[in-house]
Amino acid sequence: MKNANYDTPVRHEGFAGLGDYAAIGEGRSVALIAPDGSIDWWSAPNLDSPPLFDRLLDPDMGGFFSLTPAAEYTVERAYRDDSNVLETRFKTAEGTALLTESINSTLAGRLPWSELARRLEGESGSVTFRLHLRFGTVVNTRSPWRTDTEKGAVYHIGELMAMLHTSSNVQILQADDEEVEAEITLTAGSREIIALLITQCEPLAVPEIEDIDNRIETSHTAWVDWVNGLKYKGLYKDHVIRSALALKFLWYSPTGALAAAATTSLPEGIGGEKNYDYRFAWVRDACLIIKAFTFLGTLEECKAAFSWLSKTIIKHGPEMWACYTLDGELVPEETLAELRGYKDSQPVRFGNNARSQRQLSMYADMLGVAKLFVEAGHILDLGTSRFLGHLANQCADRWRLKDSGIWELPEECHYTHSKMSCWLALDCAVVLADNHHIEPTWKARWARERDRIRDWIEENCWNESQQAYCFYVGDGGQLDASLALVSRYGNQVNPERMKLTYKAIHRQLGHSGAMVYRYSGVEQEESTFVACSFWLAEAWASMGEPAIARQRMSEILETLCNRGNVETFNEMFDIRTGEWMGNMPQGLSHLALICAAQAISEHASPE
Repeated sequence: MKNANYDTPVRHEGFAGLGDYAAIGEGRSVALIAPDGSIDWWSAPNLDSPPLFDRLLDPDMGGFFSLTPAAEYTVERAYRDDSNVLETRFKTAEGTALLTESINSTLAGRLPWSELARRLEGESGSVTFRLHLRFGTVVNTRSPWRTDTEKGAVYHIGELMAMLHTSSNVQILQADDEEVEAEITLTAGSREIIALLITQCEPLAVPEIEDIDNRIETSHTAWVDWVNGLKYKGLYKDHVIRSALALKFLWYSPTGALAAAATTSLPEGIGGEKNYDYRFAWVRDACLIIKAFTFLGTLEECKAAFSWLSKTIIKHGPEMWACYTLDGELVPEETLAELRGYKDSQPVRFGNNARSQRQLSMYADMLGVAKLFVEAGHILDLGTSRFLGHLANQCADRWRLKDSGIWELPEECHYTHSKMSCWLALDCAVVLADNHHIEPTWKARWARERDRIRDWIEENCWNESQQAYCFYVGDGGQLDASLALVSRYGNQVNPERMKLTYKAIHRQLGHSGAMVYRYSGVEQEESTFVACSFWLAEAWASMGEPAIARQRMSEILETLCNRGNVETFNEMFDIRTGEWMGNMPQGLSHLALICAAQAISEHASPE
């Protein structure tokens, strides 16, 4: 259990630091909690629902749910071992109290309602807490209103019904349609439950307080049981388990979809425009998360996610879309919300316009994860097998086209990563056909196109003056850290060129150790990209350089995991200021840690 310690947390103009948030969830939604005990983000009841709490994006008009000591205090907090149940210890001059938080589930799965449970326990002396609940209005499109029932006050927020359900010693000071304020005084041995119950377009069940309290422990047991079932036996196990638990937040259990992150519009650079909605299932991110789950041995999540993704692509085919909603529909076009934005970073977006981009690397994502799936001993059905053959034929037809690349850039180019990914896709198709997992009718064609791609890359994508593969053809010598994802191409085609490329990436895109930026020139508008840093460590291991890989991994972990946080990673880390940036929990960041640890464990001998 890793502790994060804080003096009395300070907000700057109402904003907490992005790296200071911890997450709780239950496989349907994720809430983010600041060190001062305020839940500043919760899209309820689903990951991609309109946010019920959104102070994260606007301290003045956003909703939140805070439990904070009335007196000056310090904070120690950590997840329980092998669990996503969060414990926060508040210490004041008069006493100490423990806050335990969970979005509850049962041993049989998630509840048919959302149950956000907060348990306060007095450990010593006396501590008084102030409760403040304010419902979000989704940019003034919902107007909360209250009705009183024999079970307690019920709040109506658009399609949602909510109840603040508490134990008897929680003293309500003020309550109206939009806000509740209360006070709780704890002494040694006292115990209070504060829960928020949510349903959408359904009746609201009101469980007994004791049952909610007990379900915190049931939820903990379920998390521990899941971790105990992991098959990972390699190095960096503590970090791998914490990242596995973070990825589990993003596995949307109603369908099996995998969200890229749980938030929208958290900036890649303060004051910049790179603020996007990541609460959808990207083909790329989902496949890479499935890859990480494969290394963890989580068969249920792998099968559910791969099946959902295949069916969703087929449903909206024949072309792949870059991303889909968690219910398997097309992502809505971006709309801009009139919110302040995190630390005044504009715009605030809902929806994502990258949905319709051509991204050729998706062929390698799908065929590569299918290859991993069958290599793990699983079996493809006839429909999926035919679908994969169709994707291989598409790739063979499309690889000559320009695309937006892995970084979803507005200008279509011949990106080297995209071309190498097409080579990987067709190489995987040939292997799957050789092993009778997909129809071999077109195998010879796939092999010929694969070799044509190789020849085209070696002729057009090598920059002699840089001694590296270029970002895109005609780029004038720029570099792209995503080439770390295609080390298999380097191993099989030109190991020397690929190693030179990785050295150039580290030299030109690296910053203060092993942290790297995504591509040349981007450091002016964003921070180092966490996933790319881990991908390079993974690539060095797979290229037969275990010493370099382990050195890079140690540097990354030292940079990211010793700054008082609970290892809930964002997308980016600003090495200059020590601040985290971008959406969170970020699937790419956590899966990249797991894949790097797996590669180093596989290729590097123990110390």
